[in-house]
Amino acid sequence: MTKKNLILFGFILLKFILQYVLISPEYDLQRDEYLHLDQAHHLAWGYLSVPPVTSWFSYIILQLGNSVFWIKFFPALFGALTLLIVWKTIELLKGNLYALILGGICVLLSCLLRLNMLYQPNSFDVLCWTALYYVLIQYLTSEKTKWLYFGGVIFAFGFLNKYNIVFSLLGLIPAVLLSKQRKILAKKEFYFALILELILILPNLYWQYSNHFPIVHHMKELAETQLVNVDLGDFLKEQLLFFIGGLPVILFGLYAVLFYKPFKKYQLFFASFVFTLLIFIYFKAKAYYAIGLYPIYIAFGAVYIAEILDKGWKRFLKPVFILIPLLLFIPLYHVAFPNKSPEYMVAHSEPYQKLGLLRWEDGKDHHLPQDFADMLGWKELARKTDSLYALVPNQKETIVLCDNYGQAGAINYYTKKEIKAVSFNADYLNWFDLSIPYKNLIRVKDFEENDKEMKETSPYFETAVIGGQVTNRYARGYLATIFVFTNSKIDINKRLEQEINEEKNSIRND
Repeated sequence: MTKKNLILFGFILLKFILQYVLISPEYDLQRDEYLHLDQAHHLAWGYLSVPPVTSWFSYIILQLGNSVFWIKFFPALFGALTLLIVWKTIELLKGNLYALILGGICVLLSCLLRLNMLYQPNSFDVLCWTALYYVLIQYLTSEKTKWLYFGGVIFAFGFLNKYNIVFSLLGLIPAVLLSKQRKILAKKEFYFALILELILILPNLYWQYSNHFPIVHHMKELAETQLVNVDLGDFLKEQLLFFIGGLPVILFGLYAVLFYKPFKKYQLFFASFVFTLLIFIYFKAKAYYAIGLYPIYIAFGAVYIAEILDKGWKRFLKPVFILIPLLLFIPLYHVAFPNKSPEYMVAHSEPYQKLGLLRWEDGKDHHLPQDFADMLGWKELARKTDSLYALVPNQKETIVLCDNYGQAGAINYYTKKEIKAVSFNADYLNWFDLSIPYKNLIRVKDFEENDKEMKETSPYFETAVIGGQVTNRYARGYLATIFVFTNSKIDINKRLEQEINEEKNSIRND
């Protein structure tokens, strides 16, 4: 094994180790992870929440045993592959060993450590962005048309993972048109690659069409409940923080693609960066949507810095660029990861608040970062639901209906019973089994509507009790309540069917 490969192996090994040790065992999986894992039981070409690729990985995880180890392995793998592509880009740009090490450190000690903690589409999304830019560099370097086909395949898989990758294309199109590289549009292979891309994404587009384009409803709901709270200042501040240790390298990378003569053929990357960022700002996108934009510029910057520091007194500055990400990672280690107890974070909340980590999607500050609060209380909820389900007569005729996908997914993941919890929220809307004649209802409700639930639902059953609540006060679902209703006086299935149809009609109308 060569020295370079040994160092690369060390980076990748360290990446996997960090992804496992940066999460304290007292935290459960995160809310979204439960939904994605449940998709393995309902494979389809599309979902109300995300495109289908995540479900494919979920199915692999299910076959491997569905353990936390494998759930955390795949986002760590996608992060390691992102690092590998940046490494290979530096080699392609003829960067030396110093450039490789600098690029590796900047990618390793970045926001990707936090992003790659969670089993969500975001990790694969960043990988696809980075790979797409890499094949474009390959094409601009060699002008071999095979890279156009690789680009089409990568974009298609990125699209089937998360529609966010469309922003990369929206940024590249005007950049290409304004550059000398617009000659690519005259090549027939470019259009063949587009056709290949369309063929690959067509099943998902057909699913969207068949289901009345739920993506429109999802985006409208997102804009009304979350994107409306996006502040431009916070968006820009977070862009600086994502790769804070590698920020000088990224800035040098942007300068290099514009002015460094050996990078002349890559000038479109400067315009692409500007256009993509402006498009994100225009649509008031969440800050983390733009993370995939940055890794490739670390490669440009690392190569340029290694070149300008290779002679004279500037050589003494080499350790400085290595130390910056290392030193800046130290404070991030203490606030950016769930490696401390909730009690500790609440008692030492000032640094979290200063960095904006306590601000949730509702635009307000809370006790813990939202992702961390979303990793608490789920085992407790599932355990209590399990216990109550065991006491219900005619268990097979009992439906567990939850307020949100996190509750349903967590119960399905942790339960030791034959429970298939559902919700009118997200993908669970399509997963009701109405072939079972339900007589009993276990209802999991957010705390705000407890009195209303008991008052409205209990008259339709012979017995109604509150069976338990989530008692972890730091959980986002704190005080979520489990109601148990038995021996229905009405046709539960008919009522469920009405509710499902109403919700689906709402999606269609949007």
